[in-house]
Amino acid sequence: MKSAPSIRRSLLLWLALGLSGAILVAGIALYFQARGEANELFDYQMRKIVASLPRQAFSPMIENGDGGPELDDQIMIQIWDNTGVVIYHSHGQASLPLQAELGFTYVRQSNGLWRVYSAQIGNTVVQIAQPQSARNQIAAQMAVKTVTPLLLLFPLLGVLIWVAVSRGLAPIRRAAMEVQARDMHALSPIPDATLPGEIQPLTQALNDLLARLGQSIKAQRAFVADAAHELRTPLTALRLQVQLAERAAGEGERQAAFGDLKQGLERATHLLQQLLTLARQEPGAFEQAHAELDLRALLHSVVGDFALAAHARQVDLGISSETPASVAGNADALRILFNNLIDNALQYSPAGSSIDVSLAADAAGVTVAVQDGGPGIPEADLERVFDRFYRAAESQSQTRGSGLGLAIVRQIADAHQASVSLKNTGHGLRASVRFGA
Repeated sequence: MKSAPSIRRSLLLWLALGLSGAILVAGIALYFQARGEANELFDYQMRKIVASLPRQAFSPMIENGDGGPELDDQIMIQIWDNTGVVIYHSHGQASLPLQAELGFTYVRQSNGLWRVYSAQIGNTVVQIAQPQSARNQIAAQMAVKTVTPLLLLFPLLGVLIWVAVSRGLAPIRRAAMEVQARDMHALSPIPDATLPGEIQPLTQALNDLLARLGQSIKAQRAFVADAAHELRTPLTALRLQVQLAERAAGEGERQAAFGDLKQGLERATHLLQQLLTLARQEPGAFEQAHAELDLRALLHSVVGDFALAAHARQVDLGISSETPASVAGNADALRILFNNLIDNALQYSPAGSSIDVSLAADAAGVTVAVQDGGPGIPEADLERVFDRFYRAAESQSQTRGSGLGLAIVRQIADAHQASVSLKNTGHGLRASVRFGA
């Protein structure tokens, strides 16, 4: 398993590389600066040597070491007249090329590059030369002497960097230890008032996650509590119906008891299906892929699925108006949404009434509406019916539902950034789902 990168190691590595690079660049810059200064100094020295020579013409037979100043072994002097005859040379084993170019030049010899200064005195030319390697050596020595204190300070700087990085990362360690020491049920925010500003975005994001997690757990607990309460009633009823069936005196009572038992099982099955559907539609419960969907084709399919149920209830179900439209969403989830709306409409629509499904699209979005012919919902309950297990008082006596259908509709709509609204039209209830553009 590949180990995770370490912030401490990365900081120390980059700081060490940066410090080493800075010292190296400083050393190179100092070397070139020292070489330039050395060239200026030695050029000045060579001009002073020539200036110290006598102004009168030299005699043609000057012996080595006579007639000139004492010179360093690394400085060569040569004097020749206008006929090209060398009348003086400070080194017997090497000589300079005779050239009439006055001033400073560079001459390539077999033993390296030489810096040459030529000046004319009377009818003679004086040449003074010095190997460039000697100048470079002195420049390097000067650069090393300057950089050496920095190299000696390198261990001290390394210790200071280590301490600074450790102190800078200490708040992260403290925050990590606080999170690690927490109980699994502790979802209170992590205090970040004393943390550095660079770490606060991380702790704030973590606190936001803890807050959302707390809300999710709270909603889950409420859902479990409500589901347990809602399941207790049908299960108790089933138990009583089984007992009545066991105690039935005759075949007629037994058949009636089994009929009630069958209806109770259907209600319990429907409730469980709604509970499972609601759990599947919880945010983050499952990864639901969204794709571009043809709403008109989806509505035709859903209405076709309810055709037999509508015919059995003597309700005219159909699509009254439609416009070609598409939305980005999950096909299975939207099918559940429209199924619940049409199923609710069927539950509350009396025989001989109609249910009209419409699809409209404009520049602002797409709207799907289901208009039933039922009694509608009291105005005070229009928003509360979207709560889980809540059913309006009038509807409880007319049909047997779980109180989860509209809660599932709202949850799926929220997942698709859509809005759901209910409106009493005077001849029924109109449920509208609005998808943004």
